[in-house]
Amino acid sequence: MNLPNKLTLFRIFLVPIFMLFLLVDGIPYGKIIAAIVFIVAALTDMLDGHIARSRNLITKFGKFMDPLADKLLVSSALISLTELGIIPAWMVVVIIAREFAITGLRVLGASEGITIAASKWGKIKTITQLVAIISILLNNFPFNYIGFPFDRIMLYLAVIFTIISGVDYIYKNIELLKVQN
Repeated sequence: MNLPNKLTLFRIFLVPIFMLFLLVDGIPYGKIIAAIVFIVAALTDMLDGHIARSRNLITKFGKFMDPLADKLLVSSALISLTELGIIPAWMVVVIIAREFAITGLRVLGASEGITIAASKWGKIKTITQLVAIISILLNNFPFNYIGFPFDRIMLYLAVIFTIISGVDYIYKNIELLKVQN
C-alpha cells in the first residue's frame, strides 16, 4: 500500500478519535484536541492528493477511498456540531444531500465508463467547508476577540459553494442523466 493510501486510511482512523474528543463530556481540553485532530485529518487530505499526483501514485483504491474519507470526516463533524446545537440541521442536510447526489452521479458515470473529476467549484466547496468547520471548532478564534462572525460567514459560504458545485456537476453531466431514461 502506497503512502497516499495510508494517509487516506489514517484520515478515516482519525474520524472516531475526533468525535470522541468533540462529543464526550469531561475530557480535559477535549474540544481543542478535537480541533487539532480535525486539522491533522484535513491536512492529510491535501497531502495525500499532492503526493499521489506528484509521484504518479494514483490507484483505484485511492480514487474510491479518498473522497469517501473526506465525506466521512466532514459529515461526522457537521453531524456532531448539529448534535451539540452549534450549527443548524438544515445546513447539514443541504451539504450531505449534495454529497450523496454527486457520489451517485459519479457511480452512474463509472457504470458508463466515465470518470467525473473534481471541479474547481468542488475544490472551493471543500476548502470552505473545512475552514468553516475548523473556525467553529476553534470557537471563531481569533475573530471572537473583535466580534467578527468569521465562522458563521464561512459556514454560509460553505453552503453556498456546496449548492453551486452540486449544480455545476449536474449541469456538466446532464447528458449522463438523460441516457438513463
